[in-house]
Amino acid sequence: MVVLNKIYTKTGDAGETALGNGARVAKFAKRVEAYGTSDELNSVVGLARLHATGEMDARLSRIQNDLFDLGADLCVPDMDKDAEAEYPPLRMVAAQVTRLEREIDAMNEVLEPLRSFILPGGSVLSAHLHQCRTVARRAERLAVELATVEAVNAEAVKYLNRLSDWFFVAARIANDDGKADVLWVPGANR
Repeated sequence: MVVLNKIYTKTGDAGETALGNGARVAKFAKRVEAYGTSDELNSVVGLARLHATGEMDARLSRIQNDLFDLGADLCVPDMDKDAEAEYPPLRMVAAQVTRLEREIDAMNEVLEPLRSFILPGGSVLSAHLHQCRTVARRAERLAVELATVEAVNAEAVKYLNRLSDWFFVAARIANDDGKADVLWVPGANR
């Protein structure tokens, strides 16, 4: 259980922060960039939810919870020590990726196939979901970059990869099931 009775600790005043295992690292460390960007993504999902209702809002709520799981996963290095930890770290699991895939497939069933690239926009919700998509792609790039120097849970990377696809399809759903998508017109302003 988390108890936060004091918000500022002053322990980061010199430019360091604590990882989930207590290790101190620079605030610009690759691992901090990766989980910090998943936190940023969670914030932009919160903005999107201001315009979502019904099942879309419920799905976005689940994604926000998953993004906290993702941050918890990414902030604890040394996956090889998970088994010996007093409290095993929370790690992303395949079922979370599979859920996204099922939701993508269900949303995609009502959409006509794309015959053009689309521009971010249309409805307010769609525009916010496209922003979520781009932040998810950045979070994925940072997690993949981190994985070149430290161990990263493969399910965390898969989740981010699938999540950006989820946001793309959801943005089309938010545009009247794709009918209000804004199509790219190559070279239109030459």
